[in-house]
Order: sequence, then structure tokens, then C-alpha cells
Amino acid sequence: MEITAGGRLEIRITPADVGKRVSVRRVERGSGGAPAFTDTVGVLTSWNTGVVTITRKTGESVRIAESSLVAGKVVPAAPARRRGPAASFGELARTSARAWVPLENEPLGEWTLRAAGGFTRRANSVLALGDPGIPLDDALARVTSWYAERGLPAYVQAATGAAGTQEMLCAELEARGWAREVSAQVRIGGLAAVADLDVDEALVSDVRLTRAPDEDWLGRYGRVKDPETARRVLTAGPSVWFAAAGGLAIGRLVVDGRWAGFAAVEVDPEHRRRGLASAVMAALARRALEEGASAAWLQVEEDNTGARALYEGMGFATHHSYHHYRRVAV
Repeated sequence: MEITAGGRLEIRITPADVGKRVSVRRVERGSGGAPAFTDTVGVLTSWNTGVVTITRKTGESVRIAESSLVAGKVVPAAPARRRGPAASFGELARTSARAWVPLENEPLGEWTLRAAGGFTRRANSVLALGDPGIPLDDALARVTSWYAERGLPAYVQAATGAAGTQEMLCAELEARGWAREVSAQVRIGGLAAVADLDVDEALVSDVRLTRAPDEDWLGRYGRVKDPETARRVLTAGPSVWFAAAGGLAIGRLVVDGRWAGFAAVEVDPEHRRRGLASAVMAALARRALEEGASAAWLQVEEDNTGARALYEGMGFATHHSYHHYRRVAV
């Protein structure tokens, strides 16, 4: 908070700072009447009719009455992670998009409309990087009609929490009635650390790597309604590998230059906490190192606490979050 030489808190932000990262403090009265202070850090996404809206790095929008503010200032962009490889948001967003290729895509300015018969939100949502080239309301109308033509709900994927992410777009979508349906963390780490996980080498030796998923793999993945569509999406990418461990655990890897992207790591519920997920990831990481990769990334949904703990232990740190916004019927 901004404190003057006299010890007073000051509000040093104005509506002109919309779009900047800020830190604010507000005061509220507790049940006993005593003042309670709350601090909020994020991007100032609107300041209208006496209400300040701040979008946190998690994508959560916090609405604050202007009258409750007691201090505020513009703060620098969140510092780069000290753990793991250096990466910009744009680089990671495009790398992850190449790892999950839809059956159909169409440009809308710098946006990309993606469809794959409804198989996963990632392959059936707008990748909203850059400028759509037309006013936002017109762009969203085009998005809605494009997905309706394909019998699909309209989703927009946007990110928060790092330099260059899309807090302003997220706020604009919410203001227009688009609902944030699912949020996930994009995590990064060193690839060698995954290859060198402390895991039973006998388990790693039992992992089979192939270039395409078989029926058992698709069955373990569990999200497949149309196997042909799933195969076409899953096998597309720069260099794709599928791992299977005795029908009990699976994983998918895409090697793209220096990056190795892990996905679809699933373990039979009755065989979890036995090192199978680590064995699958170690086997895939070793193959990625052989292909020249050095950095790793993965995506994990915010509410998947078990997977988040697993990846934290492997050295993966959160780089940013992304969210799927769905158009709510009116």
C-alpha cells in the first residue's frame, strides 16, 4: 500500500489506470463494528459508477465499492518465476495450441476459431490471442454463429496471471454475460527433473511408447465419444507420443522444439499412489530429451488438487491460468 511520510494511506489510482496492475486496500466493518482491511492485487479492469473491478491472476473478478477504498497504487507486472525455464505467455499459448490441434480452424483477425466435433473444450473454443480485427461485439456475434452452425456451444479461451495475458478481455466477456466455466493452470518446469524422478525403474521399463493410441488407451482416457475424432485430435502435433503402463496408466507427450508438453496422464483409481504416473512421465520425458527438448509444460484444472500436488512435487510452477468462457443463452 502507498503510505506517505506522515504515515497516512493514500489512493494513487484513478479510472485512467484501467488495464494496469494495481494493489488496493479496502475497509469494511466487522461484526463487532471494528474496521477490517482487505488487500487485493490484480489488473484494474473497470471503474464505473462508483464500483472498481479488479481481476486477480486466477481469473476471479473482485468488485469493490469506490467509497470503501483507503489505499491503492499501480504496481509492476508480476515478476518472472525464478523456478523453471523462462517463457512468455505468447510462446506458451501458441506452443500449447499446436499440441492440441482441432479438426477445423478459421481465423478471425488474430483470433482462431477451433472445432473438433465437441471433443474437449480446448479443441472447440476460440483461441483469443491478439486483435479480432473487428469490434468485440461483432467478433462475439461471429463466434456465436460459427459454433451454432456446427451444433456446438460457443466458448472463448482467455488467460490471466502473467505479463501479456487477457484480463481485460475476461472482464469484457463477463460484462457481456459470458460465464467462466472451467479454469486451469499452465505449469512449467525443467524437463531433466522429470526424467530423473525418484521412481522404480522397473515401472519405467514397463511403460510402452507408441505414436498412436490403441483402444485400451482411449478407454483409459475416458473422454472419448467418437474414437475417430479423438484419434485425429490426439495424434496431431509436431512430435506426438503415447505412453501406456500395463493398462493401468497412460500419458501423452508432444515435443515441439525446446518444449515437451504432457497431457492425459491418467491412472486407474485402484492403483494410484504407486508411482505409475511418475513412471509414465519419466519415460515420456526421457524420450523428449532424446529429441532435443529441455523444458516441460502441462495444464491442470484448478479443482484437481491431487494432480496439482503431484506436479508441484515434480517441480512444476504455475506460469499463468486460462479459462473457458461460455456464451450464456439469453
